[in-house]
Amino acid sequence: MSGHSKWSTIKRKKGAADAKRGKLFTKLIKEISIAAREGGGDPDANPRLRLAIANAKGNNMPKDNIERAINKATGSDADQYHETTYEGYASHGVAVFVECLTDNTNRTVSSVRAAFTKYGGSLGTNGSLEFIFERKGVFNIKLDEHVDEDEVTLEIIDGGAEDVTSEDGYLHVTCEMSDFGNVQKKLEELGIESENAELQRIPNTLVTLNDTDFSSVMKLIEALEDNDDVQKVFHNLDITESQMELI
Repeated sequence: MSGHSKWSTIKRKKGAADAKRGKLFTKLIKEISIAAREGGGDPDANPRLRLAIANAKGNNMPKDNIERAINKATGSDADQYHETTYEGYASHGVAVFVECLTDNTNRTVSSVRAAFTKYGGSLGTNGSLEFIFERKGVFNIKLDEHVDEDEVTLEIIDGGAEDVTSEDGYLHVTCEMSDFGNVQKKLEELGIESENAELQRIPNTLVTLNDTDFSSVMKLIEALEDNDDVQKVFHNLDITESQMELI
């Protein structure tokens, strides 16, 4: 399995675990809100909103929730969110990249720094992890049993994908950030809905830890993910199947 597809598998399984704990809907609503506020409430004319809605539907968010989020974001009393990122290291040399949507950056940086400090990590300067992470487009597609996998794979590659692999009934599609829109358009032309599609920060190298050290690092990652201002947490921690069960 390529490094990109392994990372995609880790993120998909971790996302499923997060959804079970009810963490996901709040983050999806915030993404819908900022997309609607910045680009308008019509998904046909707003690619970011269209993607946010697709991801919400892929995670079984009710239609009413989606519509309420759009209506609130385009109203006069809409929350004013700002996008910001933080970079640092957890214990044992694990790189951690944090993406946030916040209405108070002072509160957010304070809480993110406190989490790093509490769990033995250190917050660094922006740009310090550029050599570790690549920005890539990632699509996770649940395969229909009637779909010709080889034919679909060729079509997606023709649409701009650089890597397509299959595992556990899913297609993992990776593309350059600049080709994200092209691949999304190709999938729409094929009538294929992604369970999840997003720009991710994919690590070039992974750090393998024993279960004890893994659990220590996960305390920081989960503390960050529990932060209401945090949208996504990327890291270069390799996670085994047995460690996934510990989450």
